[in-house]
Amino acid sequence: MKRTLAVVSAGLRLPSTTRMLADRLADGVRAELEGRGAQVGVDVVEVRDHAHDLVNHLMAGYPSPGLRRAFDAVTAADGLIVVTPTFTASYSGLFKMFFDCLEDTALVDKPVLTAATGGTGRHSLVLEHAVRPMFAYLRAVVVPTAVFAATDDWGYGSGDTQDPLARRIGRAARELADAVARREAPPLVDPHDGLIPFARLLEGGE
Repeated sequence: MKRTLAVVSAGLRLPSTTRMLADRLADGVRAELEGRGAQVGVDVVEVRDHAHDLVNHLMAGYPSPGLRRAFDAVTAADGLIVVTPTFTASYSGLFKMFFDCLEDTALVDKPVLTAATGGTGRHSLVLEHAVRPMFAYLRAVVVPTAVFAATDDWGYGSGDTQDPLARRIGRAARELADAVARREAPPLVDPHDGLIPFARLLEGGE
């Protein structure tokens, strides 16, 4: 069975610990799903690449072709991984803008793994008081384990069994893989279906 994951990373710098965490989470979920016999495709959306288009979309109401492709990837995915840096005790404005512009039904019943990065562990509650409520409002199915990575979490070597970040990633990856495996593949809904052509409106048609 083919499964698709969308990864939304809202880091601002290159390289970015936000993107590093997103990649590790995606690798973990892919490995879990492949271990269950699924073929897995991963679409990564770097929000910073769409910053100007997001502003234009908010003002004009029309996404650019590139932004439209990013929205379609998120909408069509079987599971979603979202990672934001922590700014002023909350998600970044760019991260929020992306989901403000996304169709408000795009995440209904979609399994979502939430994650964030920050300078110290004391910012970790951003996931519970800001990120999780936003996705609950969008009617997504948020997995129980959210993953926060502080600066200190990057000090462990690859494969270190004492790495607490690796353990959190593993647990969250299993939860998202479980949710994706249980879910029927979502249909891709065209938000413009059912619209009345403008020519008919001019003729007074309904």
